Amino acid sequence: MSEVAIRVENLSKRYEIGAAKQRYDTLRDQLADGFKALLTRNGFGHGRTESIWALKDVSFEVHEGEVVGIIGRNGAGKSTLLKILTQITKPTTGYAEIHGRTGSLLEVGTGFHPELSGRENIYLNGAILGMKKCEIDRKFDQIVGFAELAKFIDTPVKRYSSGMYVRLAFAVAAHLDPEILIVDEVLAVGDSDYQRRCLNRMSTLASSGKTVLVVSHNMDIIPRLCTRTILLQGGQIKAEGSPEDIVERYLGLDTAVEEEIILKPRTGDGRARFSRLQILDRYGNIRVCHACGDDLILRMEVISEEDIQDVALAVVLKTALGNRLITSWTREVDFPVDLHKGIQTFQCRFENVKLRPGRSIAIDLWMEASSGKVASSGGLLDFVEYARLVPIVDSEDMRHFSTERYQGIVLCPYSWSQVSGQ
Repeated sequence: MSEVAIRVENLSKRYEIGAAKQRYDTLRDQLADGFKALLTRNGFGHGRTESIWALKDVSFEVHEGEVVGIIGRNGAGKSTLLKILTQITKPTTGYAEIHGRTGSLLEVGTGFHPELSGRENIYLNGAILGMKKCEIDRKFDQIVGFAELAKFIDTPVKRYSSGMYVRLAFAVAAHLDPEILIVDEVLAVGDSDYQRRCLNRMSTLASSGKTVLVVSHNMDIIPRLCTRTILLQGGQIKAEGSPEDIVERYLGLDTAVEEEIILKPRTGDGRARFSRLQILDRYGNIRVCHACGDDLILRMEVISEEDIQDVALAVVLKTALGNRLITSWTREVDFPVDLHKGIQTFQCRFENVKLRPGRSIAIDLWMEASSGKVASSGGLLDFVEYARLVPIVDSEDMRHFSTERYQGIVLCPYSWSQVSGQ
């Protein structure tokens, strides 16, 4: 078995909410502290603090050559964990061990001096990692080429855009021979070509025996890049396992049986909104899952604040990881929709939906107004991504297809025959 690169044991981090750190003892500080104390004595304030645990008893190991993803909602403790691993902050209890030279990219510009040029920051970061100048010299052209910043390499980085900053920061972290690479949302900035090159670089590092720990909210890249994934929730490890299973569990944390979607995150001008989504079978029974081979019926409730003519509704079925399977548009089947103020209910029926049991499909809802009649009335009304995550279960009709005999998500009966030759 490969050696342990990262070991975390019972790691916890507590923060005090409302507590202020002691500042420099200046006259201004003393006056401010005295004023706060006066307000507290007269009932206008309070000195109470509240403790929260950003991390609580987190333990795991990462072996050499592994690419491990850390996922979870905002506030789950992901960034706190990485800051402890990179020794930016200290844990309250427990400990973390890092065995090997570490390159890290936690946020835009971390480790860069704004007054120094890109060239100078490359050498500064290399020196911090303990590299000799001749080693950095050998890597310099690769770093600049990857970041595509040759024209600006002698410009102070304070003049860089956020995209230029992060391109150079990742190039430095990934090319200065780290044994362990720790990155936080490295793909949040940059175009598709940059993202592709980052993924390829991290894959190359992993294949050469390097260890990669990556935090991302982009659920598409986690299964493509990682060999194992950890789900954090409320500062604790909620689940750990294969990227596909853990991503699916993360996406389904609050969507498994939920019908009310009015409070879900969405985009659109809000003049009309999807407020409820129900899953029905071919007999009209409300389901929380879909039986392979059955009809999939989606019944959606729409609340409109005004009368809106010529509206298009759309339903997108996709894998839990975001790969689109099919889109159904009302305009595609010449189904006219005119909304009136109040509540209306619509239904979309997919027939004989044969998808692989043991996985889940996600449902996106889209509503758009035409700008053909009145230009100001057009545009996106409502878009709810991952409105529901629906588990796929087996059915009596499809059980002769064992999970060992098909690997894709779409199930279709097939046969073989020979049409020529002996």
